[in-house]
Amino acid sequence: MRIVAVTACPTGIAHTYMAAESLEVAAKAAGHEITVETQGSAGSTPLSAEELAQADVAILAADIGVKGRERFAHLPIVEGPVKRGINDAAGMLAEAQAAVDAKPAEDPAAKLDTTGKLQANPAMSSVVAPGYKPGKGAMLRQWLMTGVSYMIPFVAASGLLIAIAFLIGGPEIATKVNGGAFDGQTYKPIADLSDIWGQVGIAGVLFKIGNLGFTLIVPVLAGFIAYGMADRQGLAPGLIGGLLADSVKAGFLGGIIAGLLAGAIVLAINRVPVHKNVRGIMPTVVTPLVSTLIVGVVMIAVVGSPVASLMGSINGWLEDLNGSSAWILGGVLGLMMAFDMGGPVNKVAYSFGALTLAGPTGNQEVMGAIIAAGMTPPLALALSTVVAKKLWTTEEREAGKAAWLLGASFITEGAIPFAAADPLRVIPSLMAGSATAGALSMALNASSPAPHGGIWIIALVGSPGLWLLSIVAGTVVSAVCVSFAKTVRRAPAATATSSAGAAPTTLTTAVQG
Repeated sequence: MRIVAVTACPTGIAHTYMAAESLEVAAKAAGHEITVETQGSAGSTPLSAEELAQADVAILAADIGVKGRERFAHLPIVEGPVKRGINDAAGMLAEAQAAVDAKPAEDPAAKLDTTGKLQANPAMSSVVAPGYKPGKGAMLRQWLMTGVSYMIPFVAASGLLIAIAFLIGGPEIATKVNGGAFDGQTYKPIADLSDIWGQVGIAGVLFKIGNLGFTLIVPVLAGFIAYGMADRQGLAPGLIGGLLADSVKAGFLGGIIAGLLAGAIVLAINRVPVHKNVRGIMPTVVTPLVSTLIVGVVMIAVVGSPVASLMGSINGWLEDLNGSSAWILGGVLGLMMAFDMGGPVNKVAYSFGALTLAGPTGNQEVMGAIIAAGMTPPLALALSTVVAKKLWTTEEREAGKAAWLLGASFITEGAIPFAAADPLRVIPSLMAGSATAGALSMALNASSPAPHGGIWIIALVGSPGLWLLSIVAGTVVSAVCVSFAKTVRRAPAATATSSAGAAPTTLTTAVQG
């Protein structure tokens, strides 16, 4: 077969490239030709018109909306989550073969129209690939993950700018720029942006840029949730709905509601039959006008107040957490970070921490616990491959060398190849260590003003020694648990080797990605 494929994950860092390599290795082993378009954070090289025209089938392994999906209208499609592309590439290829075999007898060849674009093949409407078909829950997850995917660069850039501002200007820099009291001194807000440099220097400038960047987080989340549902027509109502959610203090929950509402309204408007004379102005005038008006009214009159009240209660609860209760929150977030290692549950925990960092409380302890918990899984597996070599295959021990770097860089996905080969023993072990790291970090009041970076942001971390202690403790707990679990009903070495054979190359791809 000639196969075209697209891989995409919310962050576009690890899963995207790991799935691409897994599909390429499996296709080569089966004697197929495959070209993969990785829609990752480093950008992508689109499939050419010739590759699309010559293809027999398309494979989409994605947790977010695939850009340019209409390009595959002439092909049978096998679709699944990005993790399936990593863990079950051979299964997806088998389903692709079945889909090709099920093509109608009279299958007109795809042709290029005068603009060079592929014409849709009507015969393909009757072809149903026997594999994964996203249901309502899966589609909802895709939409939410699309929003998170576009939000994360804003979180990282803005958060790191603020963190550097604190490092240069001290914790009082926020008060100096925004006004308020600090250590007995009272500061007035700096109203004119041009005055910041003269009054508080580079630290103030960096803080202001980062702070303004944080105001875009909720609108971007909402806008690209709507984009995932309704493509470009969802952007205007989604972004404006997110701005309103932020204005009424409805936070990230309000942003999610605004994005889903905007996308649903645009889809509903597009289903309304209109006269052909009006059809041309629908996407540029009528649809954005009507959808934005409806979203705005609903957010202000219906959703805003109750959601803002709920968010206020959550923020109040976070402010009240201390000592004996804070560790519970850290432990729960740690469990979530290790549960699916870069998947939706992991992203919910991360988004919660990032938006809490940007919120009115500016809770840096939560972010510190999340980063510590996210670093632990790859580090623990790397440690186990060193101290318990006999429990791991040669390939897994080689993969463990790359896992040191991935864990130190807060790329939790580095643990995926190990978990995919032996999920029942590896995942619970990793959750135990991440819960330990998160709980200890919170209990010891370690904090991170930056939302990403792993060990490389150690200079910005509050109580760095205690934070490192939390990471070491979590790493040791997981390493001990997974090493012990591996001694229980161990699979034969040949089986373990075959199931994890792709781990070294996969991890190398993650580092490059």
